This record gives sequence, C-alpha cells and structure tokens, in this order.
Amino acid sequence: MSIPRIIGAGLIVIGVGVGIGRIGGSAMDAIARQPEATNKIQTAMLIAAALIEGIGFAALFATQEVVASTPE
Repeated sequence: MSIPRIIGAGLIVIGVGVGIGRIGGSAMDAIARQPEATNKIQTAMLIAAALIEGIGFAALFATQEVVASTPE
C-alpha cells in the first residue's frame, strides 16, 4: 500500500468515528432531557450514523480509486 492511501484511509476512519461519536453523545443528551422521545431520537440517531458510515465507505473506495489510477 502506498503512503497516501494509508493516510487517506486513516483520516476517513477518524472522521467517521468522531462524527458517529458526536451523534451518539448528542442523542444521549437529548434522551436525558426528554425521555418520552427516546424512540424517535434513537431512530434518527441510527439513520444518521448509517448515512455517515455509508459516506465513509464511499470515501474509502474513492480514495483507493484515485490512488490506484494515479501513475507512479
């Protein structure tokens, strides 16, 4: 593996992890404030986390394609 691919993949994974962590933390704060809305908050949190993870996978694939297509 080339160094740019490793760095790009690492940055993507860090970004996705931070994003999902912030969503989880915010959801816990919201549930603590309004326990009666737990189901709606959890549903929105899971959908947002899945979308962020999907974007992360797409970015990983795009990084691999860009690095693979550049001549050395």
